Amino acid sequence: MSEASRYQTRIEILQGTLDLLILQTVGRGAEHGHGISQAIRARSGDLLSVETGSLYPALHRLEKRGWLSSEWKSSENNQRAKYYSLTKLGKKQLASEQGRWNLLVQAMSGVLDPA
Repeated sequence: MSEASRYQTRIEILQGTLDLLILQTVGRGAEHGHGISQAIRARSGDLLSVETGSLYPALHRLEKRGWLSSEWKSSENNQRAKYYSLTKLGKKQLASEQGRWNLLVQAMSGVLDPA
């Protein structure tokens, strides 16, 4: 797939979906903001791109809700970076979000491909 067609097929992410993507990504292990963005892009085959202007407000919102915790560490290239981790409450929220996502997928499938 060419770079131009990849850009054209990128998908706009709804806020609730962004929260789920972040929680899922951080659930795999502590990560800094740029790493979260890169992981989402890579795992989606370059279809999902989270811009800085959306990512950091979402991280702060999730931290404020108690779903993420953070601490400053040195990154792999020796720069100071804030690493985010999933809290116990965040794990519960992730499970809830995954359940709602599965219901949405089923509902969309029923509408798009009725039996």
